Amino acid sequence: TTGTTSNSDPSATDQSMEDNPDGGCHIYRYGYYRNSISVVEGILEVNIIQMTNIQMTESQAENALVDFVVTCQGSLPTDVCTVVSDPTCQVSKSMVCDPIIVTDECLLTIRRAFEEPGTYCINITLGDDTSQALASALISVNGGESI
Repeated sequence: TTGTTSNSDPSATDQSMEDNPDGGCHIYRYGYYRNSISVVEGILEVNIIQMTNIQMTESQAENALVDFVVTCQGSLPTDVCTVVSDPTCQVSKSMVCDPIIVTDECLLTIRRAFEEPGTYCINITLGDDTSQALASALISVNGGESI
């Protein structure tokens, strides 16, 4: 066992190392340590409050567009990701992530395209540097009309 001690600094540490029969080496440190913790609120909740079909002309009918109106509680998000999956929410079909700017109130509209009619599971994730929150919904897209 070896040891070192320094009494000139109030945050001095005493350190020792010892060999163990299992072949490992353990280091023990004694003394005073100082650190700070920052508590952040984070994004607490996400809600999809409305889903609206966007009417298109016949020449635009290859993709159905749906607007999702989303609200959140807590800190303001900086990015949004939308995952479109099968109706069981097990097999992902597409994922789109975009940076967003929300200034005062967390109320935003997200527009997504669907290539073909069907029932989809939608996961919308809002995130910032420290947190993420998720909302899910089932949506039925019928060739330009959504329910």
